[in-house]
Amino acid sequence: MFVQVTTSTRKGKTYLTHLVRESFRTPKGPRSRTICNISGLPEDLRQLMAAHLKGEPLVALRELKLTHALDYGGLAVLVDAWHRFGLDRCLSGLGTTRQQGLLKALVLGRILFPSAKLALAKQAAGTALARACGLPAAEAFDEDELYAAMDLLNGQWVTLEKNLYPSAFPQGVHLVLYDLTSTYFEGSGPDQLGRYGHSRAHRGDRKQVLLSVATDAEGVPLHVAVLRGNRADNKTLQGLLASLRRRFGIREATFVFDGGMSSTVNLATLERAQMQFVTRLSNATLAALMADLSEAQQLELDDRSRSVEVNHAGQRYVIAGGSWRPQRDEQRRTVRMDKARVARQQLAGVKRKRVDAQKLASQAGRMLDRLKAHKYFTYHVNPLGVLEWAEKTETIQQETERDGWYLLHTNCPAETCNKEQVLGHYKGLLEVEEAFCELKSYLAVRPIFHRKPDRVRNPVRLCFLAYWLSARLGREWRGRGEAGEVPGILRRLQSIRIGQLDVAGKTGPSLRTAIPKNLNGLLEKLGVIKLFATLPDWAL
Repeated sequence: MFVQVTTSTRKGKTYLTHLVRESFRTPKGPRSRTICNISGLPEDLRQLMAAHLKGEPLVALRELKLTHALDYGGLAVLVDAWHRFGLDRCLSGLGTTRQQGLLKALVLGRILFPSAKLALAKQAAGTALARACGLPAAEAFDEDELYAAMDLLNGQWVTLEKNLYPSAFPQGVHLVLYDLTSTYFEGSGPDQLGRYGHSRAHRGDRKQVLLSVATDAEGVPLHVAVLRGNRADNKTLQGLLASLRRRFGIREATFVFDGGMSSTVNLATLERAQMQFVTRLSNATLAALMADLSEAQQLELDDRSRSVEVNHAGQRYVIAGGSWRPQRDEQRRTVRMDKARVARQQLAGVKRKRVDAQKLASQAGRMLDRLKAHKYFTYHVNPLGVLEWAEKTETIQQETERDGWYLLHTNCPAETCNKEQVLGHYKGLLEVEEAFCELKSYLAVRPIFHRKPDRVRNPVRLCFLAYWLSARLGREWRGRGEAGEVPGILRRLQSIRIGQLDVAGKTGPSLRTAIPKNLNGLLEKLGVIKLFATLPDWAL
């Protein structure tokens, strides 16, 4: 039997008739007859009868239960990107299928909820992370298993980086942005890596390691390295150059890096390798160069919104600034000087039984160095044992005149790279600094407690994979006009969930929640709306 709907028009009005009909066979072929007319029944009841006659199972509403709902939307986008970008192929030769799934979970977890490995199970609860990685729904993410999976990266990282490079950079890389940061240990750390050095986290009392990362102009990383904590910044560039040439075959590129890595030896090494560079030089070098400028060039420096190109002693420089920089530089100097004045009063106010003039002067000097205000003050201890200070008004005035300016040095030919392009290359270095902020947020293990070198390196490598995946998505999305932070967008998409129905005590189908109205436009803009048309096999 079935429900047949017929339409008839009488006196300009259209009528719908709902008939329950039955099919039967006759010698002349199949026929159908009307059993009853259900047009007078309510619409929902007519639909219910039609569905039942089609053989669809019907249960009472009280027999329907949602057994669980899992955050799903961001994972759906990440799993799709994981396959499209070839990460499954890169990890295919490592360990068992389960261990590959655990590595995948660690990487995706870094993006969606950065945390230590011990917290992964807690953070993954209520999400579809285990399903997305081909793991059991009740996966416990045992710490020992996670470490065993991470140990598979030992001896394989160079191969992994080589495999990732052509996928992310099919046309090669012609602009390399390079920067360093540090992270410290609790405890002694591994002897091979942990060293005391300049701590960017202001923890000089802790051993540390250096993290170096190289990216392209759009912030997609191509190389990461974990270095000894006592390496000077300018001693790292030559190793980077050798690694990039050996692993990726980079023979022609422009390197952009900050002043800490700008040594005469490094610049000479790049030029011998026929590589171009853009680097920032110190304020002292800027002051010396500005003193040698002609009067016409000095007049050009009145407008800080412009950049000025200078060729001096056979070298090419670009003096650049910005309308907001003078105010920032002035505020920075004022804050440093105010802190120094307060510290001076505290130091001078300490009661001493006997004044050691040399010791007091040394304390004052160390305090000024710590506050980065040494160049603004002169100080001495008078015969009465009183610490006396004076401001270097001439030095302060000269620095005020340079507020807003900074100096770039390059060997790029002017014919192929004008001063605006040189400035643009250096500004791209800010993206590396942002990459470091994101890389550190992925780490979520700062400070580090490990004592084995590979146990220090492998979490950083997983963070590199997480940032690589995030940066490639960001590159795609910027091409579609979306400049938002990728992890933030993915976490918003996690509000799209999947649930499992229990129908009269039996496991029913998996269903996706309705997409919130405020996310529909975003999914269209990102080009991922098709991922939510049907559920993938791993989500069923």
